[in-house]
Amino acid sequence: MLYIESFTFNAFQENTYLIYNDKKECWIVDPGMYDNNETKHLVEFIDQKQLQPKAIINTHTHLDHIFGVDALKTRYSIPFLVHEKDLPVLNGAAGSAMLFGFDFKNIPQPDDFLSETQPLQLGTDEVTILFTPGHSPGSVSFYYGPGNWVIGGDVLFSGSIGRTDLPGGNFDTLIYSIRTQLFSLPDETVVHSGHGPATTIAHEKKYNPFLQ
Repeated sequence: MLYIESFTFNAFQENTYLIYNDKKECWIVDPGMYDNNETKHLVEFIDQKQLQPKAIINTHTHLDHIFGVDALKTRYSIPFLVHEKDLPVLNGAAGSAMLFGFDFKNIPQPDDFLSETQPLQLGTDEVTILFTPGHSPGSVSFYYGPGNWVIGGDVLFSGSIGRTDLPGGNFDTLIYSIRTQLFSLPDETVVHSGHGPATTIAHEKKYNPFLQ
């Protein structure tokens, strides 16, 4: 069985997640820790739970979701995985940092790529990768059926959707991704978003003003 723990970091109030199993193996999803105190908070939780990080897996590579990648790669010697189509966004992160006034010059580079055709395996548990572009060209979501949850990054929020006015964003593509990928999941599926509180597929189908 896989379990999920959430943390909120940086000025953008970005949600970082840990996915871990009964053997205490874990993935770190979208590490957004900007400073040493935020990194310490995440590491202390990992230490207290005696977790063994195996990889960093990102839903996408906007600035606020990658601040903490290098600190974790250095500490745990683990790979950083993204979808290949998000490389232009990742490579533009230094410019984005300057625009928003952040000191972030050493942009992490991926060690391998995620693919929607290849599920992720943590021990004996499998997570499905859904290709959900629109907020960024290589956005993906991580779906775990036995736990009834999906980590959707900045694709779908409680009562809202991801921005599409950033480089690589496209409104029509985003809506298509939500309707064909996320809305095809069971209604009871809990959506853990990149910002804000969790929601459910059923709630967003019924109430999200962008999807009526």
